[in-house]
Amino acid sequence: MSSFRIGRHVAPGISVFSPETISEIYSSEPTDSFRRTFNLGGADEEDWANLLFPASSTVSPGVSQNSDFDIKSFDEDWGFGKFTVNRRAGLCTEPGSIDPDVVRLIANTGLPTVCQFDGRCQWGPSRSPRLSEVPFHWASLVENGTWKVDADGVANGNGWLHGPAHKLVNNLNGTDDSNHVGFLLLDPSDKRDAAKACEAIGESIVSRSQIKAHNADFVSSLSYVAYAGRAHSANLYHISDGVVAVDAHEKLIFPPLPSRGIKLPVLCTQSSQQGQPGNALATTSNQVTIASTGNTYVGYRNQKSFRFLGIPYADTPERFVHSVPYSKTKQTLNATVYAPQCPQYGAGAESCLFLNVQTPYLPKQGSKKGLRPVLFWIHGGGFVTGSAADAGTDGGNLASREDIVVVQIQYRLNTLGFLAIPGTTVTGNYGIADQINALQWVIKNIASFGGDPNQITIGGDSAGAGSVRALLGSPPANGKFQGAIAMSNLGGGVTLGLESTYSTTYSSYLTVAESYAVAGQNVFLAAGCNQTALSKQIACLKDVPASIISGLSSMARYVVQDGTYVNTQQLDVVNRNGSTAHVPAMFGVARDDGSSIGATYPSTPVTGELEGIQAALGISASYAQSVIDSGLFPLHDTGNITLDSFNVSARVATDSGFRCVDQATMFAAAQSNAFAASYYYEMDRTVGGYDPNLLGGAPVTPGYPDGNPNLPYFRFHSGATAPFIFGNVGPIRDSNDLKAAQLNSGYFAQFVKSGQPNPSERYLATRKYGETLHAVQQTGQWKQIKDENGPIRLLDYPSVSSG
Repeated sequence: MSSFRIGRHVAPGISVFSPETISEIYSSEPTDSFRRTFNLGGADEEDWANLLFPASSTVSPGVSQNSDFDIKSFDEDWGFGKFTVNRRAGLCTEPGSIDPDVVRLIANTGLPTVCQFDGRCQWGPSRSPRLSEVPFHWASLVENGTWKVDADGVANGNGWLHGPAHKLVNNLNGTDDSNHVGFLLLDPSDKRDAAKACEAIGESIVSRSQIKAHNADFVSSLSYVAYAGRAHSANLYHISDGVVAVDAHEKLIFPPLPSRGIKLPVLCTQSSQQGQPGNALATTSNQVTIASTGNTYVGYRNQKSFRFLGIPYADTPERFVHSVPYSKTKQTLNATVYAPQCPQYGAGAESCLFLNVQTPYLPKQGSKKGLRPVLFWIHGGGFVTGSAADAGTDGGNLASREDIVVVQIQYRLNTLGFLAIPGTTVTGNYGIADQINALQWVIKNIASFGGDPNQITIGGDSAGAGSVRALLGSPPANGKFQGAIAMSNLGGGVTLGLESTYSTTYSSYLTVAESYAVAGQNVFLAAGCNQTALSKQIACLKDVPASIISGLSSMARYVVQDGTYVNTQQLDVVNRNGSTAHVPAMFGVARDDGSSIGATYPSTPVTGELEGIQAALGISASYAQSVIDSGLFPLHDTGNITLDSFNVSARVATDSGFRCVDQATMFAAAQSNAFAASYYYEMDRTVGGYDPNLLGGAPVTPGYPDGNPNLPYFRFHSGATAPFIFGNVGPIRDSNDLKAAQLNSGYFAQFVKSGQPNPSERYLATRKYGETLHAVQQTGQWKQIKDENGPIRLLDYPSVSSG
């Protein structure tokens, strides 16, 4: 608060006052004044800062006293006469907030207005801004003309609704898509130009009959527009035969047009009915074009989002050289088809450094208003396979349902991405450096696609989670993202007499020399590069086709300590010393990750538990006996001892290769405050995934042709959890599959939006996400880790806390 001194003019149109001046200002304020005062400081602050600024609307004195958010409760909870003037909207700290330095918007939600205590401030960042940020953002909006200032303060403000936005009620059930309609929301225009604006994008202006035929869809979408603070001040929208609005009781009304010259947002049809990854195709009628940093990108829209595929973020790299940002300008780039995958097992192309963007919103060129949070997704695949074209992590559904921007990237893999040779310029970590270049492209360009470059959460599954872990400690990546999600990161494995396992190197990084000892000469020999001089071997390998290198029996796949991109042996979360990104982080596992990696199903039947554990984990009899004696992994007797002992082994492998390292990471970070916030989960409902042991999914029973998830089954690693986060579950085995996707995508999206996973009940109610709201009310808040007991969130429908 040191910069907020009493009575000082801190930014254009902003003054700071002591509490004693409030009553004086309130009593002298004329009833029609544009000036409003609001308290912004916490009760424990020495100086209480208050802003003088215009409101977008008023709070009607006639609001029902029975409303959950009525004037009476507003008076009691917020101190009506103390911090507000003339019942105007504005900013306040949240009563009872654990962080009194965060300010929130109070605004009206409909024509007969009520109070809204949650939401994003229209003029600030897309999260609730911190008090120290208020003058900066305010001054910026004054400078660019959004707010007008006179000698007495701020006199009036312009609107903040910009660019086309997708609006669709998306319940994540693809088979139900045809029963819903979406619309495109365009910038304010007068009545005369409204229809032309829709025609310019190949659509028509929405009619009253279309709205009435899909009443619930329009009510939900328009209510959310108001909730998010993106509604026009009158909450009216142009349609073909008048105007439409949603009143305070969430009913559609069609009031008279105030004036033909009034500029209102326009509702246009959204004729594309392609809604799923498999049928989302570009046509001449659904193409969209945007410009960004000197290039033009041609994408397309489908029922769910605006899609831009195969965007180059780096120049085609030289082999065993770190990539550089895409350098071409004045290009018109076709972004309607996926790019080739990076070379893997004989397929793919070395020109593969591309990314995809799915966004619910395209701003006007140059506009920075209304930008959405960004999820930056890194695919898994053991650092040897994978691509950004995976249907399970397609971002269209998540962008549509949760109003965020989703980016998926590709990066170099296997030997072409991770070969490291000591004493040479082949230093490794090319794939990690590619990821950082992709981040840099997003920071530079994503605002043109509707994303907020200052609110990026990196996320990934399996090797993608390992990438997230590496980026959290990478000096060149520090400051380029604001949150991190690691799903089923591998590590540990140094237990039960084993010096290491497949999992170990994902979290404990080899030196360049150690990596070369494992995947150096073996790679050269497999490629036929048998020269005596190392330099000639390298030159030879550079000439071997990528299809051959990526299909060799020996390959490099290790993140290494190269001194630039990775400079520690492990991510340091024991200390808070600046080496680890201080951002909110969420780590978690699938319940049976070890059934895919770490435990091998015996090739021949076994006769006892001890024999089965030895065979599945590759450990000695004494260590296998110690597993049994621990009592931590009880045998579940189904009558098949081979399967039952493998079940025990899979749980051991899950702990040793996934759970222990990830829980230890988050516990240590919670104790040291290395992360800004620490959350942990276990995914207890999955579909598909990596099944090298051919165990199969949930058993098929009568009424469950795709498997019964209510019966025991292994929750596999890699790809089994992501569909529940991205909303791409298929097939839907039972109703709880759909509900779990709705709930869990909401948790993860909220983390992307705010660095914590708990969506507000008001948000869920506004969006008509009833099943998710019920689960949230039933199970309570997902809390941060506080001690060795967690808590851990067990994700299913509903989710519960453990610990």
